[in-house]
Amino acid sequence: MRSILSTLLLFATAAFAADDGFTPLFNGKDLTGWDGDPRLWKVENGIVIGTCAGPEDLPNNTFLIWRGGKVKDFELRATVRVIGDNNSGIQYRSREVPEVAPWVITGYQSDIHPAIEHTGMTYEERGRGIFGLNGKNVLLDPEGVLWQLSEHPPVKVDVSQWNEYVIIAKGNHLSHQINGLTTSELIDHDAKKRALEGLLAIQLHRGNANRVEIKDLRLKVLPEAPLIPFDAAKLSGATKIEKPKTSRPQGTGPVVPAKK
Repeated sequence: MRSILSTLLLFATAAFAADDGFTPLFNGKDLTGWDGDPRLWKVENGIVIGTCAGPEDLPNNTFLIWRGGKVKDFELRATVRVIGDNNSGIQYRSREVPEVAPWVITGYQSDIHPAIEHTGMTYEERGRGIFGLNGKNVLLDPEGVLWQLSEHPPVKVDVSQWNEYVIIAKGNHLSHQINGLTTSELIDHDAKKRALEGLLAIQLHRGNANRVEIKDLRLKVLPEAPLIPFDAAKLSGATKIEKPKTSRPQGTGPVVPAKK
């Protein structure tokens, strides 16, 4: 009976994936297809869990990297929560920096942060920093100058609860959503520094004790989209802004320093 039921579930899952175009990236049992520090990552009751025990635990942010290939144009859906006063993020179109340490990543990130202005923002880990905070839609011109195109009320969520994060990447247009609401969009015309493909990964943040949990992560590969060409005339209604900075690099409370 069990084998028949398993077979039926397998066919049902495959049919569902074919119908909506999404492919599950976790098998619900173990970390097959993923690569990270085995001391920090595990699967428990179908949930992927990464744990940082505190400031002494990690010398730098570390990542669970998908080894199924590089992502280019896609839609990604992930159900995630972060327990503890710290943050996580979903990396995409990223690359490894082994000269820093194993499992260290640089590239685009959708932030999962307890500070509302940061959650769902467009950001580049170990790179150009913050582009658009939650509620801001922005553009980088060919010289890397940042422009705000529009704004809307930030999407308010409790990141310690389960929320669905969506990333849609089409050419040089990147869009982040939480629970179906857009948090930030970026059009990246900085050809020297942007990335059009790369690795997918989940962040485990160093510092304050925290745990990131993922119970669903699905990928839909999209047809390659043409790049949006830069048109200076379209900046007539935009506002030139400085790159946003943060006073809350981990969570909403104080950073607990590592012991010397």
